[in-house]
Amino acid sequence: MKLNDTLAKAFSEQITLEIESSIAYLQLAIALEDANLPGMASWMRIQSDEERVHAAKFIQHVTDRGNRPQIGDIPAPKDPGSAVVTAFEASLAHEQNVSESIRALYRLSQAEGDIDSLPLLSWFIEEQIEEESTVSEILGRLHLIGDDGPGLLRLDGELGARAPGTDE
Repeated sequence: MKLNDTLAKAFSEQITLEIESSIAYLQLAIALEDANLPGMASWMRIQSDEERVHAAKFIQHVTDRGNRPQIGDIPAPKDPGSAVVTAFEASLAHEQNVSESIRALYRLSQAEGDIDSLPLLSWFIEEQIEEESTVSEILGRLHLIGDDGPGLLRLDGELGARAPGTDE
């Protein structure tokens, strides 16, 4: 069943947002690399890759439905500076924005009677719960660490141990 114009536009907007998040994570990785935190930078690069995978899932859904997604304008990401907490606060803000966008897309799909999109969107809702929880936990640990250099380096090592293509 082809998506109606309203849903096709909304899915294209979600695809654009996922790509925007990927680029934002890449900027955060650059900032953390510059702060000599290669593990955290690696974690952000993996997040960037994951956002592109998410965009691809949405693209596949839209094209499988006989529509052609259109990627919209993507603004340049803001540089978070050298503060590690600021980088992870930006990460959480992006995840919260994506979560709300997916919930809105779910509500729109329901309102439009498009039950075929609901399984995909349900998966993304669960994924976003996990994403927000993970970043919130990292932020909590960063607040506990404060200015403790050894603690920050330990967390950097832990986050750097995450292998590409794996969950947190």
